[in-house]
Amino acid sequence: MSKRWFITGGTPGGFGMAYAEVALEAGDRVVLTARRPEELVSWADRYGDRVLVVPMDVTDAAQVLRAVHTAEEHFGSIDVLVDNAGRGWYGSIEGMDESSIRAMFELNFFAVLSVTRAVLPGMRTRGSGWIVNVSSVAGLLAAAGFGYYSATKYAIEAVTDALRQESAEHGISVLAVEPGAFRTNAYAGFADEPIAEAIPEYREMLEKVRAAFVDMNGVQPGDPHRGARAVIAAMAQDPPPHRLILGNSGYDAVIDALEENLSDIRSNEILSRSADFPA
Repeated sequence: MSKRWFITGGTPGGFGMAYAEVALEAGDRVVLTARRPEELVSWADRYGDRVLVVPMDVTDAAQVLRAVHTAEEHFGSIDVLVDNAGRGWYGSIEGMDESSIRAMFELNFFAVLSVTRAVLPGMRTRGSGWIVNVSSVAGLLAAAGFGYYSATKYAIEAVTDALRQESAEHGISVLAVEPGAFRTNAYAGFADEPIAEAIPEYREMLEKVRAAFVDMNGVQPGDPHRGARAVIAAMAQDPPPHRLILGNSGYDAVIDALEENLSDIRSNEILSRSADFPA
């Protein structure tokens, strides 16, 4: 049976369009939201009435509710939500401008909650649905110079895990997806984005981080369409996984980080256990 998808972050060359195209390949129908829907007109025309492009800024709560209502009216319901919109900024933990920190949480965290909470009532009423939250490898291991971006994604990991437990009895499945470096337009703007760092001692570190992203633009190993197909394959598993890391380097980095964390925690088991009242 064909599914009806609601996908945020519909920018040309982005992961959102890859999810949309892979869903359409499978014979499904798609609502794709975009801040600049005019950029998607010719793309949407290729798919006729199976695609609806809806204008939506994910940080505008009223627009989110309108877009979800439009999607539910147009296709009858939403079977799969892909919370894909988001982006990252550079900055040290000490020196990043507070307005940038708050803007990043607004987009990468609070906006995801806004969309998710708007879609859940319909899914809960029908007793079925899928929530796919696009996190990042940075949501499982923090990156120097990108700490606040990592923090937004760690927060997504936490609410995704809690939501999975809360919504299971209502027939709703929840998946966190952690892409590594994928060949989208995500890194394209970094070349023109100067380092805005208040503390000189961190500039060299941030310049190196920025240079690594700029060098990788256009040669990222991850294929967005293969990534989206892997997500659909994961959703079809019984039982489905709780999270899906996408890409070789991301998978290896997360496994290494988790093993290092386990080793670190276990090395202090006696101290950890000493903190309770005596039995």
